[in-house]
Amino acid sequence: MDAEHLAVPGVRGLQPYQPGKPVEVLERELGIRDAVKLASNENPLGPPPAALAAVRAAAGQVARYPDGSGHRLRHALAERLGVGADQVTLGNGSNDVLELAARCFIAPGDEAVYSEHAFAVYPLVVQAVGGVGRVAPARDYGHDLEAMAALVTPRTRVMFIANPNNPTGTWVEAAALDRLLAALPREVVVVLDEAYHEYVEDPAYPRGHALVGDHPNLLVTRTFSKIYGLAGLRVGYGVSSPQLADLLNRVRQPFNVNSLGLAAAEAALGDEAHVARSRAVNGAGLAQLQAGLDRLGLHWLPSAGNFITFHTPQPAGEVYRALLERGVIVRPVDNYGLPDHLRVTVGTEEDNHRFLAALGEALGAAGA
Repeated sequence: MDAEHLAVPGVRGLQPYQPGKPVEVLERELGIRDAVKLASNENPLGPPPAALAAVRAAAGQVARYPDGSGHRLRHALAERLGVGADQVTLGNGSNDVLELAARCFIAPGDEAVYSEHAFAVYPLVVQAVGGVGRVAPARDYGHDLEAMAALVTPRTRVMFIANPNNPTGTWVEAAALDRLLAALPREVVVVLDEAYHEYVEDPAYPRGHALVGDHPNLLVTRTFSKIYGLAGLRVGYGVSSPQLADLLNRVRQPFNVNSLGLAAAEAALGDEAHVARSRAVNGAGLAQLQAGLDRLGLHWLPSAGNFITFHTPQPAGEVYRALLERGVIVRPVDNYGLPDHLRVTVGTEEDNHRFLAALGEALGAAGA
């Protein structure tokens, strides 16, 4: 039976999100034993020791359902951010909160605005609920907030802003964001995706949680997958007005964050030393990768995240496959409108060195 016609219209044309190739898959396919994955923007240091200890302590209770309200983690986040616990919405990763926003605020035929080269999940969640995506051309590979505002119509319900943006690493300054928020109708929910915000130290960078009190239509999404190293446990959250949070919680699935994730995230939140160390390792790794790409004569995009996207002189697909043959997994970004670029995650110093050496060989192989 052809089941395609059974799906709702928004789902029929969707292409599933493509995650980075797992190490075990590459090793099985090519018989490689020591592959390194630099494709999914994971923390090379892993999680804080306190988070692992919390997982072990919570493991004995996995026969029981987790706290469906996430009381302890929500209150810990609220205290850390200076907001009310009723302003925090927990998600199965921040992707879950992005989907909650689409389900909550976008009806079939409604519009959502996002940027060219922005995170691939935005068009997925919009189309899945029958919404219409309106894409603003990028400026220097980043968000052009004026162009995005110009796309707003009476049918616009949501605007997605990634800050910093994946995969380009670009970010918008506080002054530009303030102007946008002041100019937009209150009927447009602004979803400010700050998955990589902990890596940014520039004082001009806006901290979204500090803005929700003045902007009741603002939803800030964050994750424990990146700098906290808990990608495998899938814990994210949103910060918004209590009114928006109440609406999001009406469509949030019960027990959407598991008990191990709740415990690990609460423990990780208190380990500021691990965050500082991760940030320092990332800064050094970015500098190492930038210098190596310069030596290879490759153009790269300045990044505020834990990754860097670079231009390939040969077809990116060929370079990607040549890297796989050398046991290095990076990320093609043709689905982001960047068919002649690849994205590489910042790894350990050894991982970065191996990538750069393999890239030099791969460029020769791809150009042969």
